Amino acid sequence: MPFAAGEKFHSGRLGTQWKIDGPQTGGRFSVIHHQLPPRTLAAPLHRHHREDEHSYVLTGTFGALLGDDVVTAEPGTWVFKPRGQWHTFWNAGDTPCEIIEVISPGGFENYFRELREIWPDRIKAAPLLQKYELDMDFESVPDLCARFGLT
Repeated sequence: MPFAAGEKFHSGRLGTQWKIDGPQTGGRFSVIHHQLPPRTLAAPLHRHHREDEHSYVLTGTFGALLGDDVVTAEPGTWVFKPRGQWHTFWNAGDTPCEIIEVISPGGFENYFRELREIWPDRIKAAPLLQKYELDMDFESVPDLCARFGLT
């Protein structure tokens, strides 16, 4: 059964389009399409306690910090971000970057929906982070931007 493209949200840094929701797969996984402007950090350093993420690069140059490892990936490449590992990602190039994110198990796609409702008020984020068992290091952003030449 084909799935239609879903709703969209763009924070100014990270575009999100829902493609396949967890209930459509019996909770096994969900799929999101992310868009990143050039040289843009997607999120602070963070880790998931429940989900694994698999990012497939569609366009541009995808950069990621996976624990202590820095990865650069071109179109056609998969990047695995396992649960429990501190990570972040960004557009490492001068053209837009797009990825397909497969999240397992499903359910975390709703984090972005709930984030959209409170954006950009980070003060309201604590209950959301707790609900999705997500640790986020907001203080990491300046160092990440300086280290990788990002905005």
